[in-house]
Amino acid sequence: MNDKPEIGIALGSGSARGLAHIGVIHALEEANIKINFVSGTSIGALIGSVYASDKLEAFEKVSGDFDWKKIAYFFDVVFPKSGLIDGNKVEEFVREYVHVKNIEDLVLPFQAVATDINTGEEVLLDQGDVIEAVRASISVPGIFTPVRKNGHVLVDGGLVNPVPVSTVRAMGAEFVIAVDLNHDIVAGKAPQSIKEPLEKDDNGFMQTLNRIGGSKYQAAMERINISLQSIDNPAFNQVRTWLAEEPLPNIFEVLLSSINIMETQITQSRLHLDKPDLLIQPKLGSIRFMEFNRAEEIINIGYEETRKQLKLKFS
Repeated sequence: MNDKPEIGIALGSGSARGLAHIGVIHALEEANIKINFVSGTSIGALIGSVYASDKLEAFEKVSGDFDWKKIAYFFDVVFPKSGLIDGNKVEEFVREYVHVKNIEDLVLPFQAVATDINTGEEVLLDQGDVIEAVRASISVPGIFTPVRKNGHVLVDGGLVNPVPVSTVRAMGAEFVIAVDLNHDIVAGKAPQSIKEPLEKDDNGFMQTLNRIGGSKYQAAMERINISLQSIDNPAFNQVRTWLAEEPLPNIFEVLLSSINIMETQITQSRLHLDKPDLLIQPKLGSIRFMEFNRAEEIINIGYEETRKQLKLKFS
């Protein structure tokens, strides 16, 4: 890249798969590719804000210590409000690594992408409280409660722009690197209960929670289950009964699978219209929604795929 264009990076949505963004950035830095603009959606907004504040190394170190006990800590169950988790503990965690209050004060220009749930409008957050912007962008509908900001009710930006190529180009990037984390997560990746429903037993509710990510979720899911069981609400009591008795996929599985399918389709359409100059698609189909405990593996997948794509592009 001899002419040294202004380079932007579009960091896509993908829950735990988003840790691959760290590996992508490491490979780019190793290749002496300087990023001038950062835009992110959902987990891409979270990692992007940390990177734009020049704290990625510290964040990577703590991510290597994630286990199910620590992951469970972030589950502030608030059902039956507009989401299962209110996100306060996530905000506290991110503030440890983004030491500036406003987006304008970050080291690199940064935008987070969110969706107005009332209008379907794409909302670009490039001013004001950076943590509030990230919190809005990661608000997976039904999982995290929405964020109210400037008359908008904001949820996950992946509903409209999972890999924000258009956003980072509009920021001024002449060369756009896009990181798509969702291209191989749908085919063959349906929850196990959709393929082979578990047998009904007296602990069916716990089974349905565990099936979100397999047996390794047990510690995290147990904490959620205790919180859910403490809620005394007629409507939720009925939901709990359904989950315990019905071997069909539960509400969490249906919601997450639906979002995966939707975001994959939207990503394909957007990338066809908003073609990046370099597309990086780490193979992350085996990584489940909350498997942050596989951080080292996920980061390495992002790193190796980026090295491969850089070699193909510039050799």
